[in-house]
Amino acid sequence: MSNASFNALVVNKDEEGFSTAVKPLALYDLPQGEVLVQVAYSGVNYKDGLAGTPNGKIVRQYPFVPGIDLAGTVLESNDSRFYKGQKVLATGFGLGVTHYGGFSEIARVPADWLTPLPASLSLKEAMIVGTAGLTAAISIEQLEEQGAAPEKGEVLVTGATGGVGSHAIAMLAAKGYSVIASTGRHESAADYLKQVGASQVIPRISEVYDNSKPLQSTSWQAAIDSVGGPPLAIILSKISYGGSVALSGLTGGVEIPTTVMPFILRGVKLVGIDSVSYPAEKRLPLWERIGGDLRPACFDMFVDRQIELEQLPEAFEDILHARTVGRILVSIRPDKNRN
Repeated sequence: MSNASFNALVVNKDEEGFSTAVKPLALYDLPQGEVLVQVAYSGVNYKDGLAGTPNGKIVRQYPFVPGIDLAGTVLESNDSRFYKGQKVLATGFGLGVTHYGGFSEIARVPADWLTPLPASLSLKEAMIVGTAGLTAAISIEQLEEQGAAPEKGEVLVTGATGGVGSHAIAMLAAKGYSVIASTGRHESAADYLKQVGASQVIPRISEVYDNSKPLQSTSWQAAIDSVGGPPLAIILSKISYGGSVALSGLTGGVEIPTTVMPFILRGVKLVGIDSVSYPAEKRLPLWERIGGDLRPACFDMFVDRQIELEQLPEAFEDILHARTVGRILVSIRPDKNRN
């Protein structure tokens, strides 16, 4: 494949300005890595949207190929853990941030960043889940390690229409949890969120409760929060004794106006969730859970739309301005025989 040519979405910034365009690349343009992958699908994440803007502060060197996740088939491998024809996926680490990412028909990836695709998932399903779904699964795993269980009460999910929130609702529902979904789109997206698995849909936490007391009457055994900021203080004040909050986002801000009271009087635990550097050895078991006990009732309900590489610039704008409900799936190489 030494002379192979393929297409990729390339962002560039030079003296002439910033540009985003689908361009042909050759294998020698790709960064180092042990495994060459024919990419079937990727997805559009908030970080990808930032990479597609001139001042997004994600890309440090240009030209660059964004895309923080991918799923596809191994073309060549210099690592014994992977073989030609094997289906694989990759999320996190430096993919699409410091290393050319998934918005390319062919990608070269370090073997340590790859996960074999579980037999219970298709390539398309893996990218409908993507980074957001993996973050949701890690959040649930962490809550369960802290003692969460379906019979202990309701679980709150904030940012419910986003990727992490939607997947968290569906995965929790698959496990038998009663889920309260919180979103600023509580009226327009209520039907969607109940279809995904929410028992109840409420407005943003800050619109329902105040933050006048460091401890308030308890409402939820646990929470998955992708918002952060002042609303997190309210959530912490209403978690049941011994409960936990899994935090993975900061769209609501980075400062939390709270006190030590929930932690020392109710034993509440705040658990930070990072899917970027999540250990490689833990990824396959968790992806197997996503295809097993955490598997949502229907993957397609998460798809806002399916696009091709040429449509990515518009998708970047939509993801940055919260104009999507669910996942924008990117079809990289049309192939009727792939799954």
